[in-house]
Amino acid sequence: MAKKSVIAREHKRARMVAKYAEIRKKLKEAGEYDELDKLPRNASPVRQHNRCLLTGRPKGYMRKFGICRVKFRQMALEGKIPGVTKASW
Repeated sequence: MAKKSVIAREHKRARMVAKYAEIRKKLKEAGEYDELDKLPRNASPVRQHNRCLLTGRPKGYMRKFGICRVKFRQMALEGKIPGVTKASW
């Protein structure tokens, strides 16, 4: 499991991106790049990193489910993800 501080940092970035999204959009449309530079760096959506919602794991992230591959497999085998079954042929 990832450190709590790393998970908190990602949540903070997500909140900041949401807060400044409309302002960034207006500044980009107006072409005011000097004003855009004055916004906080973490307000840019590029700085966000996908992490597992349960463990905070940064790698093996599955966008469709929002969790990492390890937790996905565990939950799928336990039947906690609707519509997902183990393949067999």
